[in-house]
Amino acid sequence: MSESNTLARIHENLLKLKMYSAETAIDSQLELAVSNKSSIVEILDQILDGEVKYRKSSAIETRTKLSGIPVRKTLDEFDLSYQPSIDRSMFDDLRTLRFVYNQENVIFLGPPGTGKTHLAIGLGLAAIEAGFSIYYITSSTLIEKLKRANHRGTLDRALKTLGKYKVLIVDEIGYLPMDKEGAHLFFQLVSSRYEKGSTIFTSNKTYSEWGEILGDNVIAAAVLDRILHHSVTVNIKGESYRLRSRKKVGVSYPPPGGSN
Repeated sequence: MSESNTLARIHENLLKLKMYSAETAIDSQLELAVSNKSSIVEILDQILDGEVKYRKSSAIETRTKLSGIPVRKTLDEFDLSYQPSIDRSMFDDLRTLRFVYNQENVIFLGPPGTGKTHLAIGLGLAAIEAGFSIYYITSSTLIEKLKRANHRGTLDRALKTLGKYKVLIVDEIGYLPMDKEGAHLFFQLVSSRYEKGSTIFTSNKTYSEWGEILGDNVIAAAVLDRILHHSVTVNIKGESYRLRSRKKVGVSYPPPGGSN
């Protein structure tokens, strides 16, 4: 078989194996190998290394698109110096994702605008890069989703789906109160993930106020008992980033005549 036919078959087989990066790069790699007098082992190493990097990047992009994350905010972009209430050693430990491996929860508590969602998303993106599956959802959307499933008789399936993620991010707990049905469904979700996966919660309310959020102190106690059993709590007490931005441009907050 001629060299051109052999190369054509290599291209064909690479496509059959879905090694698209290797198929695209092989011609240039072979030309470079000839000029550099590289060995066959070196050529294979470069081609396969490129394929692995391509697949990893593609997998990260796919998991990110499926995660529900509304905006990409990394941990590197978080201005830790502006929030001195966050312990640097705790922040660095969270970045190792040890909490995911240990199936622990992370709870960010603090006033609106202090970076809770940014931190939650940042950890989620870090988990995606590490190969974990994650899913982001706001508390209000979560409850509505569970209610619909409950009314359709598919609650078990919905809980099973939410339970398959290694990291679940439940954002904005406390911005809207839950009714009795919502509180019971939230308890079922927390119970279904207990010691089976990591959940990241953000809330503008202290734990003592969760009874008001859920409308029932007994359910709130049961929920917190499971959430806090294996968990890390990060209390953020700094100023709102949005308020800081307004101050920089000389805009008062709240605006005159505006609402809080």
